[in-house]
Amino acid sequence: MSGTSTVLTPPADATAPVRHPDAPAPGELLGSHYGQCFGCGGEQPHGLHLATRARDGVRVTAEFTVRPAHQGAPGLAHGGVLATALDETLGSLSWLLRVIAVTGRLETDYVLPVPVDTVLHLDAEVTAVAGRKIYCRATGRIGGPDGPVAVRAQALFVEVKVHHFIDNGRPEEIRAAMNDPDSVRRVRAFEVNP
Repeated sequence: MSGTSTVLTPPADATAPVRHPDAPAPGELLGSHYGQCFGCGGEQPHGLHLATRARDGVRVTAEFTVRPAHQGAPGLAHGGVLATALDETLGSLSWLLRVIAVTGRLETDYVLPVPVDTVLHLDAEVTAVAGRKIYCRATGRIGGPDGPVAVRAQALFVEVKVHHFIDNGRPEEIRAAMNDPDSVRRVRAFEVNP
């Protein structure tokens, strides 16, 4: 990547990422962490509806179909939507580490235009961990998982505690998520903040 910030370079004492023993199995569909999430939630009519799968190591893949509601220029995906797809995919890596993390920095390179109705194939991996900092990268390809790279990103995620969301989220959404009778959905609502 050209012009990558030094903030995204792991320090010399960073360690290789370790997949948590309770992480979803390779090939498992991760599903939405929160129904209202713009990236993965099924309750957002114009959301990305990203379908993310766990892979070997600390890696995930996802697919996102660019719809007319995701346009920037006529017939092409909006760059911010593409950055959101990368951010959402990178955020899903937290599920493999079994930590709660938020985006600290995201640098995106736009390589090729992405037309409406294109399926963007995303691949993300954690490259290093240093304390609460999680270093990762992702690519988005068109035409298939081995197609040409259209977008790519490097990111720094920071591990946080659940109170990050409880203390800062809008009270009515926090209450609704915490009062969900489904204990799995209640916990997953706060698992990641891609």
